[in-house]
Amino acid sequence: MCAFLRDRRQRVKIGDVLSDWLQLMARMPQKSYLGPLTFVILIDALRPGCLTHKYVDDTTMNEIVDKSAVSSMQSFVDELVQQATKTGMIVNGRQTKEILIGSVLGDPPVSVTLSDAPVERVTTFKLLGVHVANDLKWAQHVDTISSKTASRLYFLKLLKRSGVDPDDLLCFYKTVVRPVLEYACPAWHLSLTTGQSKALEAIQRKAIMIIFAHSDYEMSLMLAGLNMFEERRAQLT
Repeated sequence: MCAFLRDRRQRVKIGDVLSDWLQLMARMPQKSYLGPLTFVILIDALRPGCLTHKYVDDTTMNEIVDKSAVSSMQSFVDELVQQATKTGMIVNGRQTKEILIGSVLGDPPVSVTLSDAPVERVTTFKLLGVHVANDLKWAQHVDTISSKTASRLYFLKLLKRSGVDPDDLLCFYKTVVRPVLEYACPAWHLSLTTGQSKALEAIQRKAIMIIFAHSDYEMSLMLAGLNMFEERRAQLT
């Protein structure tokens, strides 16, 4: 590992012009096999005193505070910053958010600061592709994935007009459209409202109608070998 990282240099080439060599004091070569492994080793050293979930460069710190207790999140954040600094990493304050989930009796806790800068307190945030709200309702997440699939349904229509075979259209739906609709559904499926569930079902209905051009949705599902979308989410959950 030391031999791989020590005495590395870089230079820039524009056309036929080369810059002088620059000695690198840090960094890992991009797209190297050792890059991800080394990063996992580095973030493993981040161990604040609260419940922490880490996925690549995304770290989520959690604290359950009793109604009469005082939050200790500020001390946990300070501890994380100290550990990151010792490891040679910098916590990005601009991408760090704070959210209070559940009801807060009385005055809410004081906002957390990161390296003396206040952390923005939000009512909803995107965590690993899932929009989490402070009331644990999923209206924004459903709206977001519904909008994201709209352009993909348009491409499905273009493929249909171009004479693409139904089997290939179905493959496009199952690999390009449906994964967006069901991503991480075990986290939110059981909390959907009836209207939200129907809205997601309507997207699958629209896609299937494009592929088979039948008026009967259930018959088209049988031809495609698919279940109702709500049933599929329930199986995945």
